[in-house]
Amino acid sequence: MLEREEEMLEKLEKELNLKELQIKSLLTITQAINDNVSADGLFNMYSSFLSWEMGIKKMILFVSEGDEWSAPCKIDVQEDIEEELIQQCLEFKRLHTVKEEDPAYLRLFDIVIPVFHKNHPISYALIGGIKDREDIYNKIQFITTITNIIAVAIENKRLFRRQIKQERYNKEMELAKEFQQMLIPEEFPNSDLYEIDTYYKPHFNVGGDYVDFVKFSEERFAVVIADISGKGVAAALLMSNFQAMLHSLIHQYRDLETFVFALNQAVYRITKSDKFITFFIAEIDIKKRELRYINAGHFPPFLINNGETLELKKGSTVIGAFPNLPFIEEETIKLKTDALLFCFTDGLADIQNEVGTYFEEAKVKEFVVTNKDLAPKAFNDKLIREIDDFKGEQEYVDDIAILTTKVF
Repeated sequence: MLEREEEMLEKLEKELNLKELQIKSLLTITQAINDNVSADGLFNMYSSFLSWEMGIKKMILFVSEGDEWSAPCKIDVQEDIEEELIQQCLEFKRLHTVKEEDPAYLRLFDIVIPVFHKNHPISYALIGGIKDREDIYNKIQFITTITNIIAVAIENKRLFRRQIKQERYNKEMELAKEFQQMLIPEEFPNSDLYEIDTYYKPHFNVGGDYVDFVKFSEERFAVVIADISGKGVAAALLMSNFQAMLHSLIHQYRDLETFVFALNQAVYRITKSDKFITFFIAEIDIKKRELRYINAGHFPPFLINNGETLELKKGSTVIGAFPNLPFIEEETIKLKTDALLFCFTDGLADIQNEVGTYFEEAKVKEFVVTNKDLAPKAFNDKLIREIDDFKGEQEYVDDIAILTTKVF
């Protein structure tokens, strides 16, 4: 009887010591989380706790990093089996005791502890080689508790970093949007001699399309449309540089060929061919009734002149792709009666309807010919309505910029 009482006292003392150890470990880890200890610090605490306090001989902890998994802490596990292990773990949604029929790598462990957050797995702990088998149930319960606490803390850190990153990105995009809006003229000048209207719709908050107007005199001006490769802040920054270079250089050279040649060199010095710009410029002299243009790799604008529909294709290749343009060709067209110049970026032709049909070049040309007598504002408004009817519920797939000029 005395011997049995001693065994019971020894067992109770052992259980008490274990509970005391568990409470102490729980408080230590909780305090570390409250003190915002780094993820590496938490992983080290988790590994040390299992190894030294729980007597675990084999362990690996997988944590989710979005669409990928990593194993930030482990005990006696070879790296070359990690990928197969995590694939096997993904089948489990609750605590799993490893059985003989489980895959070979999984049988290296005793239990699998999954941790879920809103029905999504965020962590898996594989535990093996528990020293003391007498109180294995209580140990597994506590290891499960600690694993959940660590996994949720790490997931919260990841979500917090993502939130900070997203907020920073949103702020950058908002600044880029405001910056871009300052670069594109809000209104284009109109007179008794000509009328200009534009429409610009970025695919996201910040796009890569660009329209501009340069006035040399009351009877001589230039219109510009461009499509800058890339999106977001990078495209907005390149656009600001492009605008500054364009306005600086266009007043230095009397002919378009020399201007475009110099503009390409200036853009290339910044981009080093990493990005490029499709570019169209038309200089209109109302007194001489002339339109001179260069098309540098841009979607050909349409010119309605004396009942004839022209596609303005002559020019060069894209701006910024080469240190020197391989060729430049300028064309001069005599304007007769009222003339309509319609420029657009390729986002217009890329619009699709619900059955996958594109608002292709032929449709654009048909619209221009049919509505050539409209004033630019009415022309653009009608085109936007037709685009909206055409695409239905489909989203825009790219930025859209249109620039319509009428010379009376």
